[in-house]
Amino acid sequence: MKKDLNYYTNLDYEIITKKISKNDGDGWFAYYKDFKGVMGDGKTPQEAISEALEAFKAFIEVALSNGDTIALPNEEDKTVRINITMPSKLVKRIDEYIAPLHITRSAFLQKLAKGAI
Repeated sequence: MKKDLNYYTNLDYEIITKKISKNDGDGWFAYYKDFKGVMGDGKTPQEAISEALEAFKAFIEVALSNGDTIALPNEEDKTVRINITMPSKLVKRIDEYIAPLHITRSAFLQKLAKGAI
């Protein structure tokens, strides 16, 4: 298989989106987890992802023309969004517990799961 622009743009690289606060300009920010500096922003998550995709295409074109090695998607560190149900009182207790730790619910639950497995 020829590893060209089409090959790399069809791989399952993880794109992360974040809401930008009003103080920082509002809107959305999207970036490729595996490529520092490949990012985009926009008024909507879709617009930010579209901008990141265009930046990724430009990055790949330059890397290919330079003969650079291009990393494949990192499947081991790929995150998966899940939906879980918990009693609201338990969620409140978790939030109160983690507030002084400055971690997210996800980080807290990951740490507990890793410790239990």
